[in-house]
Amino acid sequence: MEIIIRENDSLPIYEQIVREVKKAIIKKEIMPGDMMPSIRALARELEISVITTKRAYEELEKEQLIYSVAGKGFYVKERNRELLKEDQIRQIEEKMMDAVEQAKEMGVSLRELKKMLEMFYVGGR
Repeated sequence: MEIIIRENDSLPIYEQIVREVKKAIIKKEIMPGDMMPSIRALARELEISVITTKRAYEELEKEQLIYSVAGKGFYVKERNRELLKEDQIRQIEEKMMDAVEQAKEMGVSLRELKKMLEMFYVGGR
């Protein structure tokens, strides 16, 4: 699993870690029962604060994506991958609805909006 932190991302670093772990679960890069890097190891690898990494792991535990075993570490929890994917799709839909509303307010046509979406999907940011 590769966790990429972007300095220019509007999300806080701990939320970026959560997002990357979710992606890895959906893509089956990490599987239920797999051991997660220790908090200290991940902080060292990403060159971030241990506190930030701890907060990300706490959020992942709260969302029931990982669990801890005292003295052993953190593991990926058995969770319905489809539910996680559905949650991610719902979030995308909400962002798209916001973009469509904004486009309508600005007078952007559906054709122009489709072109923009295709450009971002194919070309990235």
